[in-house]
Amino acid sequence: MPEPSAAAAGLDPERDAVADLWRDYKASAAGEARERLILHYSPLVKFVAGRVAAGLPQSIEQSDLVSYGIFGLIDAIEKYDPERGFKFETYAISRIKGAIIDELRSIDWVPRSVRAKARAIERAYGKLEHELRRTPDDAEVAAELGMTEDELSSTLGQISFVGLVALDDVVAGGDDGSGTTVGDTISDGAFDPAAAFEVDEMKRLLADAINRMSDRERLVLTLYYYEGLTLAEIGDVLGVTESRICQIHTKAILQLRSRLAEPPS
Repeated sequence: MPEPSAAAAGLDPERDAVADLWRDYKASAAGEARERLILHYSPLVKFVAGRVAAGLPQSIEQSDLVSYGIFGLIDAIEKYDPERGFKFETYAISRIKGAIIDELRSIDWVPRSVRAKARAIERAYGKLEHELRRTPDDAEVAAELGMTEDELSSTLGQISFVGLVALDDVVAGGDDGSGTTVGDTISDGAFDPAAAFEVDEMKRLLADAINRMSDRERLVLTLYYYEGLTLAEIGDVLGVTESRICQIHTKAILQLRSRLAEPPS
């Protein structure tokens, strides 16, 4: 009778080997174990860099994003505690993406004029929603900004890459530094009851803001952030161009930022 395979017996040699690496590294901080962990998890960096690159100009090399992300992976490996019981991949992805975003902002790859346009549109959405008690349409936003709908569409195309924000950008609350920042929404693995409450409240506010969007904007956000589709793939699903999906995504993000910045009622 043949011997059962490791898989049939419920064993996973690769997983056991990685667990041994973690034990060796955490017990002795051995450089060899650390290097092998970096090598093992390096595909995570490529995955995250690919997702980020999907919304960037072609002038931004994906290889550069991978280089930035490696620093986030190294930081995650150094700070991860296997005893806490959560998956390293989940923890590392936030660190890797944060490292890439921080580096992009540090080199100021988006012109200030483009960021100014994004802020102007964001403020226009906030002002009109407050006045109209509903989501303004493109014509109303264009009129508020003193431009035509075609000019608004062109501007959204220009700022379609401003979805990347610094970790100290305020996404909810006031602009005086008292609000919730992007960095606040990224877990460091330590349980903090107050922080957990704030994250739960942020999720509630975010869900409410998304529910007030149009069906198409909600669908684009769902397909991109929850289903993992690229903007090009979403365009294929909806039967429109990638650039059009990019504009819809940008408009949705600006509306979210505007709504989350509103003071609680």
